[in-house]
Amino acid sequence: MKQPSRTKIITGGTVLLALLLLLLVLRPAPLPVDAGLVSRGALQVTLDDEGVTRVVDRFIVAAPVSGRFMRSGLEEGDLVRKGAPVGSILPPSLNTREYSEGAALAASARASFREADARGRQVSVNLAQARLRSQRYENLYREGAVSRENWELARNEADVLEKQRLAAVSSAEAASHQVEAAQARIDGGLAGKPFVVAAPADGRVLRIHEKSEKVVAAGMPLFDIGDPGSMEVVIDVLSSDAVKVAPGQRVVIEQWGGPNPLYAKVARKEPAAFTKVSALGIEEKRVNIIALLDTAEPRLGDNFRVQATIVLQEAARVLRVPVSALFRGPEGWRVFVIDGDRAKVRKVSTGLRGVYEAEVTGGLREGEKVVLHPANELEDGVRVTAQKR
Repeated sequence: MKQPSRTKIITGGTVLLALLLLLLVLRPAPLPVDAGLVSRGALQVTLDDEGVTRVVDRFIVAAPVSGRFMRSGLEEGDLVRKGAPVGSILPPSLNTREYSEGAALAASARASFREADARGRQVSVNLAQARLRSQRYENLYREGAVSRENWELARNEADVLEKQRLAAVSSAEAASHQVEAAQARIDGGLAGKPFVVAAPADGRVLRIHEKSEKVVAAGMPLFDIGDPGSMEVVIDVLSSDAVKVAPGQRVVIEQWGGPNPLYAKVARKEPAAFTKVSALGIEEKRVNIIALLDTAEPRLGDNFRVQATIVLQEAARVLRVPVSALFRGPEGWRVFVIDGDRAKVRKVSTGLRGVYEAEVTGGLREGEKVVLHPANELEDGVRVTAQKR
């Protein structure tokens, strides 16, 4: 058999090499992807939101009467005792019209008292006579001189007069109190004695609403008093998230200013939601979650901002995959597993789902690499190259 010439061998090799180079040039380059690792460890399902601290027993001291609030010597943080004076209000003096009305009411009350007193005296006299008549008829009835009907009529008359006497005494007492009230209104308006405002409980002054002398109306807030050592955290969350929260769940308090986090427990969930406008201008229905600190923190004050994390569910050791690796498939969740230099689609089943990681209950093994944030052009079997993160 005739051997191919050297020229033909060289020509054939050149053509084959050119074909190989052309395939290498036209071959798609590997798609760069971010890779994550399937691992085992603890997993928490949490709810993160901002909160504020609040004194548990907070008392708002309001003005009991209208008048001029006198400047108080208290400062925020001062300690007060229950019943101690915290301020005073000078009621306004009566003007001519108000004084005339008060004097007329006092005169009317005194006349009503005299009328009730006179009526009571008259009823007392009639009652004494009725009792004597009843006693006399009783004796005559026993001797057979009068009928039983006459004796019962005399006795009933005495009972009716006794009730009238009691009613007259009550009317006289009421009229007497009306006289005192009307006279007190006149005397108070003329004397100008200040009304002392007392502290309702032991605690510290948290806030002074009015620091200067000012005319206030009845019911206007003057002081906030409470115990800063008894503090709770108020966390407002979306109503759709609030249904997942239950009393007793752990709460981690961070970004409160200290180096270490604080710990608390959910005490209760308020039953009614409120409307709040978000930073994007969207109206949201939110619910307050109340948590109590495990240990008091003296550096925290009332209405301090904190970042709270409510632990809804947790597991000590589960198989975890980054949440960013999951995507929806035709029949559930899928991931791209990096097998050598290619990405392969695999169906997985999940359990607990946290903010950054989710529990894998089937479809993956510990140590496998998965694609994070899979791009739209990534398909099953495509060559990939993992990027360092």
